[in-house]
Amino acid sequence: MGSNGYDVVVVGAGNAAMCAALAVAGPGRRVLVLEKASEAERGGNSYFTGGGYRFAYDGMEQVRPLIPDLSDWDLEHTDVGSYTEDQYYDDMLRVTEYQTDPELANFLVTRSYPAMRWMQEQGMTYALMTGRQAFKVGDVFRFWGGLTVEGSGGGAGLSDRWFAVAKQRGVPVAYGTRARRLLQDRRGTVTGVEVETAEGREQIPARAVIIASGGFEANPALRAQWLGPRWDQARVRGTRHNVGDGILMALEAGAQPYGNWSGCHAVAWDLNAPIFGDRKVGDGFQKHSYPFGLIVNLRGERFVDEGADFRNYTYAKYGRAILEQPERTAFQLFDQQVMELLRAEYRIPQVTRAVASTVGELADKLGIDRAGLERTVAAYNAAVQEGEYNPTVKDGKATAGLEPPKTNWALRLEAPPFEGYAVTCGITFTFGGLKVNTRAEVLDMEDRPIRGLYAAGELVGGLFSSNYPGGAGLMSGSVFGRAAGESAVEYLAKS
Repeated sequence: MGSNGYDVVVVGAGNAAMCAALAVAGPGRRVLVLEKASEAERGGNSYFTGGGYRFAYDGMEQVRPLIPDLSDWDLEHTDVGSYTEDQYYDDMLRVTEYQTDPELANFLVTRSYPAMRWMQEQGMTYALMTGRQAFKVGDVFRFWGGLTVEGSGGGAGLSDRWFAVAKQRGVPVAYGTRARRLLQDRRGTVTGVEVETAEGREQIPARAVIIASGGFEANPALRAQWLGPRWDQARVRGTRHNVGDGILMALEAGAQPYGNWSGCHAVAWDLNAPIFGDRKVGDGFQKHSYPFGLIVNLRGERFVDEGADFRNYTYAKYGRAILEQPERTAFQLFDQQVMELLRAEYRIPQVTRAVASTVGELADKLGIDRAGLERTVAAYNAAVQEGEYNPTVKDGKATAGLEPPKTNWALRLEAPPFEGYAVTCGITFTFGGLKVNTRAEVLDMEDRPIRGLYAAGELVGGLFSSNYPGGAGLMSGSVFGRAAGESAVEYLAKS
């Protein structure tokens, strides 16, 4: 791996890490990417995402340059609306219950669209998220929830694209190489990384190190320690390799822990999904159309407001609610009024599903308490109020006198055949991590930058708490990954 060392070593190989590496890559600069996984399992959690990037934009005039091959027909039949910086920032505050770091959140918001254009310059390509973030109203696809664009091919596509670009730019990737410890001189300046491969351990000198190796979501012991009881039993949506190595070695080097250490992104995940992510299925085990139906537990009881907000603003916290139910199990129930609204993930062959002509029969097939479910559905149907149903807006069509309420998109469950989908809690990434500034410099316990150390991606603490806006995770990785790379280049020039 080069006994003479590198200018910058990047730990990790997901979206954030590759953005950081490409921001460093240039004439005369030697950068190395360390990927703990094999080449067959490369890409971290980014590979398992839907590929959506949440960025601020003023309208189609800013979206169109990102997707230059949009046809005139596409433009005439697509309504992306707008998503201003103020809306983005307000969403960051609102969904995190005002626990987001204001400076970091503002940096994410204001740098989001420039980062999209920068990634495009590096070689990333995009597509509209028509299948997941838009409904057809008449002959127009109307987008909702502030999320419109994904990397072409979703998570797998954007991950593969970054590796192709890195190869074109001459950025080497060392597979099967686990970073174990940061090297520091007597002043605390980071001088490299100790790694472990199949051949043993070695030290790689570097003038700067960027850590972008994800959170601790794939480590059941750390989940139980920091997230709390039962979290060791959650399924992992993505890679098995994100076990907290980067966080732990940075803390050992004096980094300041920061953010919501007991919080994480966790969603409704198919009950029979494997313990870790399946690269063939990707994010298909997720089940995110619940705003248009009911969610119940094994007793047949509802326990969340399915229509509290667009799914972009609730799905990342409802996994925790499912984890707290008996046997960590829940069921999403729909009737034929809404089946055309369900996302493609409900039609994968691996889905855990039952269909029945009555609510009681559906309960029997899914293993739900029959009497409990029949009571719940009867009470819900009686509480549904009249109003105009519109899945593209928060329509206010709600229940009355019901606890928990359904605040939007409340239709009676009354049109058979009924369909039910069994889900459990799937953890995506953890919210606690390292404290950084807007230069992506890792800070010590006195808020001083640790010389030569930068961080980006899931392991940046302080942005998300209890919840997050969909698509903000990938966007954060890009914004802070780019910042880390550019800051490292400036550091090299000065040192």
